[in-house]
Amino acid sequence: MNQISEYPWKHERRFNAFSEYIRNRFGSRVQKLTIDAGFTCPNRDGTKGRGGCSYCDNNAFNPSYCEPQKSIAIQIAQGIEFHEKRYNKSTSFMAYFQAFSNTYAELSVLKERYSEALENESVIGIVIGTRPDCVDSEILDYLAELNEKIYVTLEFGIESCYDETLVKINRGHDYKTTRLAFEESRKRGIRTGGHMIIGLPGETREMILNEAEILSELKPDQLKFHQLQMVKGTQMAKDYLKNPGFYHEFKLTVYLELMIEFIERLSPEIVIERIAGETVKQYNLRESWGMRYDIILNKFEKMLEQKNSWQGKFYKAV
Repeated sequence: MNQISEYPWKHERRFNAFSEYIRNRFGSRVQKLTIDAGFTCPNRDGTKGRGGCSYCDNNAFNPSYCEPQKSIAIQIAQGIEFHEKRYNKSTSFMAYFQAFSNTYAELSVLKERYSEALENESVIGIVIGTRPDCVDSEILDYLAELNEKIYVTLEFGIESCYDETLVKINRGHDYKTTRLAFEESRKRGIRTGGHMIIGLPGETREMILNEAEILSELKPDQLKFHQLQMVKGTQMAKDYLKNPGFYHEFKLTVYLELMIEFIERLSPEIVIERIAGETVKQYNLRESWGMRYDIILNKFEKMLEQKNSWQGKFYKAV
């Protein structure tokens, strides 16, 4: 018997997949358009620190059309052209404010930049990537108003649920700040997403798996998981060259097995957007797995089937 049918998602895949959630909500595929709107970050500009998080270089993730010197309108237009060639079924899009902290400005600036993205009639919503310490009541109240008119997701970089790890990676905030940001967003009915890095320095296998319970209690609407990637030129990459044994270096099968155990403990209510990450090849300090994400995802789903496993298999609501 396929026990996954007992869970709340409306499809037959063995986890609560984001692509299926979007199809169920909008009736078709909706493609994200990555935007660099020229924002910065409080631990880059000196407010909280300099140099940013130790693993971070946004250029390693941005598509070629995404450049802050271009207007948002141009980035949107070029992004649509790029994705229409790559995914010819895409007719609706979301503006994804991805680079750095996209709520880190005066509210008037935020309104102006979000509005520019929404001027394109093909854009049906926005996804705003930011830090938990870069939202306040004024910004959240505005996003709650915007959410009544269009689809809005506020995507927070969580990265780790452990304060000791957050210190090691120069994150500049603690997990309590993360929890508060999700609580305040949820109070206002704003859809929340979270980004997690699997394999950060000092975190054991048991610590990683325990985060499934912590995140289930946090109750984000959706989550992205990326394996730790070593990006050339970052502070973490420099430390890795001195202390390689201190860092996880997952073989693909080992990582996918770990993620199966992870999602078995994760609330089935949480939509999973990604289970692994990709960087632009020339930025990788370590050898990558050498395959596209869709192939990795296919392997993951086959392993779930072989193990007769599914998201929430061992989850127990508190």
